[in-house]
Amino acid sequence: MVDTNSVSISAPNPSWFTPKRLLVIFCIINMLTYIDRGAIASNGVNGSRRTCTESGECTSGSGIQGEFNLNNFEDGVLSSAFMVGLLIASPIFASLAKSVNPFRLIGVGLSVWTLAVIGCGFSFNFWSIAICRMLVGVGEASFISLAAPFIDDNAPVSQKTAWLAIFYMCIPSGYALGYVYGGVVGSHFGWRYAFWVEAIFMIPFAVLGFVMKPLQLKGLAPAESKKALMSVETAATEVQGGNDGTMSVTEEFGDKSPKKNSRLIGRLFDRNQFSRFVKDMKVLLHEKVYVVNVLGYIAYNFVIGAYSYWGPKAGYSIYNMTDADLIFGGMTIICGILGTLAGGFALDFMTNTISNAFKLLSVTTFIGAVFCFTAFCFKSMYAFLALFAIGELLVFATQGPVNFISLHCVKPSLRPLSMAISTVSIHIFGDVPSSPLVGVLQDKINNWRETALILTAIFFPAAGIWFIGIFLQSVDRSNEDSEGVTRTERSNTTPLLEGKTAEKRESLAEP
Repeated sequence: MVDTNSVSISAPNPSWFTPKRLLVIFCIINMLTYIDRGAIASNGVNGSRRTCTESGECTSGSGIQGEFNLNNFEDGVLSSAFMVGLLIASPIFASLAKSVNPFRLIGVGLSVWTLAVIGCGFSFNFWSIAICRMLVGVGEASFISLAAPFIDDNAPVSQKTAWLAIFYMCIPSGYALGYVYGGVVGSHFGWRYAFWVEAIFMIPFAVLGFVMKPLQLKGLAPAESKKALMSVETAATEVQGGNDGTMSVTEEFGDKSPKKNSRLIGRLFDRNQFSRFVKDMKVLLHEKVYVVNVLGYIAYNFVIGAYSYWGPKAGYSIYNMTDADLIFGGMTIICGILGTLAGGFALDFMTNTISNAFKLLSVTTFIGAVFCFTAFCFKSMYAFLALFAIGELLVFATQGPVNFISLHCVKPSLRPLSMAISTVSIHIFGDVPSSPLVGVLQDKINNWRETALILTAIFFPAAGIWFIGIFLQSVDRSNEDSEGVTRTERSNTTPLLEGKTAEKRESLAEP
């Protein structure tokens, strides 16, 4: 008789990462990905179109738009091309996290990202750079769905939202640094060098994903545990077959070739993966708290995405900002860092619950929208900058709370998929269509002030949707048991913060 309890089922020993090291590494990676987003939107990299006067005098354009002679719609599509890869790859990486170690998946994703960014620097027309931008999205897919759950697992309980805020602070600050970085590198060395330098900085982190001892997410059984359980179950079945006279597993399939068996197992595995994905998606879509949170996030991100891409050009046109990249970049860095951190610490101070997160989201977004809308009504550049800075400070306070809800309204095993679908949704329905649509709107009305006011007004529906979330019945499911994870596996999958404590307990338990 095979004793399944005698088989050791444990997660890999913790790697050299401490929680703070993990947070710093993820923040740097997140910063680099959004520096790339900001750089391609900067005047130095994106550039301007070729223009001709009525008299026939033409001026050569600059950057990507000038070299490839793109109109505003094509230029907007270029900024959104990454979403194609992100949409396809995010659910795949999230599903694979249940059978492949998530840290290795991040290494694969960052490698694809690095190669795609290098390809952007060697592009020769619109379609070549558009394809490379699509591959950039494939590279991002693994990281965006897995990094936040890792951070949530290892952050101190009383500081979970603050740690998430630190991580998501890299989004606005990365965008802003990208404006400055793209403007400086693009104007001095050429727009292609901006992409190549980004790739150089990302290479060490891509390698790190493959060479370091992997970490394990809460709610997901380690690969070693699954293999051990499969071997135990197979052995137990064979012994049972020998005792009661029934056909054993080996006898039943003994007349079939190993190749056929492996193909069958592979097909069953694929079907199981797909059926599991469909089942998980149904759970997510039936979670009202999650759906309302993502709907508000979509409306919010529609505005933020267009701000980030068209902001420097709108500022240059409305207020004649000669250094629009530096001004918008500097303002977004300061407001993004302070606002995002303030939102995270505020929710922890209020007690980080889902209901409190919705309260913070609706209030800060509404008041921030009032300030941003009023800012574009002023003709004075200084009045605009003062009011818009306050508005940005408030709207960026949403980053920690909105992702806290996505992580805590579902079971631990669904967190990668929850983050993946949230990210895909806010892009495909938010900033992806917003950039080209704002370009079309501007081409039609040819007035950046009116375009900016119409865009900013969309903040108000976002605040209203999040306000509805306050009244929904919400349950924090982050500590619920996950399907397919036993108590032994869950106890052995120890967060980094608890590593030393767990080791002490084990040593005391030894005779």
